[in-house]
Amino acid sequence: MSAKHEHYDVIRKPIITEKTTMASENNAVVFEVAIDSNKPQIKEAVEALFGVKVKAVNTTVTKGKAKRFRGQMGKRKDVKKAYVTLEEGNAIDVSTGL
Repeated sequence: MSAKHEHYDVIRKPIITEKTTMASENNAVVFEVAIDSNKPQIKEAVEALFGVKVKAVNTTVTKGKAKRFRGQMGKRKDVKKAYVTLEEGNAIDVSTGL
C-alpha cells in the first residue's frame, strides 16, 4: 500500500458545519479522522495531501450515542475530529472535492 493511501486512511472527510466555518476564519480546518490516529500522523497526512504547513493539531473524540433503530437499541460509532490550525498564508478549500 502506498503512502498516499495511508494518508487517506488517517483523514476520512472534512466536516462542514457552522462551527467549522467560523473556525476557518482563524485559519483552521476540521476533519473526521481515524479513531486510532494520533496528532503527528494527522499533521503528516494533511501536509502531504494538501501541500500546506500545519501549525497545530487539536483532537476531540465524540462518544457515540445510544439510539433506537427499528425498535432495537443500537449505538452510533465514536467519532474523532481533528482541528488543524494552518500556518499564516496557507489555506485549504474544503468546499470543493478532494
